[in-house]
Amino acid sequence: MSSEQAGATVGATAWLLISAALVLLMAPGIGFFYAGMVRARNVLGTVMQSLITMGIVSVAWIAIGFSLAFDDGNPIIGGLTFAGLPDLRATIPGIDLAGVPLLAFVAFQLMFAIVTPALISGAGGERWRFGGFVFFVTAWSLLVYAPVAHWLFSPHGWAAELGAFDFAGGTVVHANAGVAALVVAACLGRRRGWPDPQMRPHNLPLVMTGAALLWFGWFGFNGGSALNADGIAALAVLNTQVAAASALICWALVERIRFGKPTSLGAASGAIAGLVAITPAAGYVTPLAAIAIGAIAGVVCQLAVGLKSLFRLDDALDVAAVHLGGGIVGMLAVGLFASSAVNPAVTDGLFSGGGYRLLGAQAAAAGAVTVYSAVMTLLIMTLAGRLMGSRVSAREETIGLDLSQHGEVAYGLTDPPPPGGTGRTADQASTPAAAHVRTSS
Repeated sequence: MSSEQAGATVGATAWLLISAALVLLMAPGIGFFYAGMVRARNVLGTVMQSLITMGIVSVAWIAIGFSLAFDDGNPIIGGLTFAGLPDLRATIPGIDLAGVPLLAFVAFQLMFAIVTPALISGAGGERWRFGGFVFFVTAWSLLVYAPVAHWLFSPHGWAAELGAFDFAGGTVVHANAGVAALVVAACLGRRRGWPDPQMRPHNLPLVMTGAALLWFGWFGFNGGSALNADGIAALAVLNTQVAAASALICWALVERIRFGKPTSLGAASGAIAGLVAITPAAGYVTPLAAIAIGAIAGVVCQLAVGLKSLFRLDDALDVAAVHLGGGIVGMLAVGLFASSAVNPAVTDGLFSGGGYRLLGAQAAAAGAVTVYSAVMTLLIMTLAGRLMGSRVSAREETIGLDLSQHGEVAYGLTDPPPPGGTGRTADQASTPAAAHVRTSS
């Protein structure tokens, strides 16, 4: 190996490891983003769901998850060759890592497996029993995430063989998590009192902090998926930025038109919608196309938020509107905007003269994933409910997840009682009358 080749390999390995760290940062980002949107008595319970996901999925991924996703096996599911990683110098069927160590790729893909079920937690906000959640994450990561990752991320998966492309997980991560969120919300039922407008975000600065961590981590999410520190990685990073910016602007603009005022929560949600939508297309389209994809996602996802009220489905933190909606927009956008002039690895989309073939493959993959994820999520939730119970009791929901599930409180603040009266709880103190009302409530 020449010194130039060795330098390229070292650079690619360093980029992949840094990207893995950036993606892992998204897990606490999800925790903070969601925690700011719940009421104060559910903050720790919400963050804990993201934290325990990091623990469960890490162990499950090494034990069997990675093998199910990336061993050749058959077009539906991978084999068990990589279970427990017995050979640290093994090659991955159909994937050329170009000198990057196997373990760097394993670590990078692990972070995707962590983030995906963490996203689902928002649908069951303020009412998901911790034990039931632990069971769900364990089963879902192996029975849903790993097979779906095999379909699209492994060259031997049926969707990849069909000709579908998913650069960094628009379907594997986001549409998959989004449709699962719908099923979780339906299985758990509505929160007590929903859609009472008093169910307001208790801490918008915490939401902004989570959104910032997610935006920052997304550069590793998309940029690292190039598996090298090259022009495709640079393209993916730039496309990630401009799509998020475009979606943020368009979401805020739609809010201004519909409700008279753009909100900070809406702007943050818009940015996330743009990040979701560009994920499957980040390394396949031009920056101008990325701006268009972000704009479409900002409008579509903002409008989709209101559908839960129409269908009386309490997706507490709008996981489906942002991740299912944005994921589907992004997957179809690949079929429209992808260009082999940008990345020779992809097939030309409709607007690049490639006809409808790629668009059809994208739609087929997205459709199959949503159906499979919905059915399997329903089975897992049903089993979890019968084995240990998925929803907290009415009393536990009233006192909040923090105390009922973990014996802690997030803030530990209580106003001193006035003479002849009682003090306000931290939940009451943190929800002033002029608090922001989310447009989706």
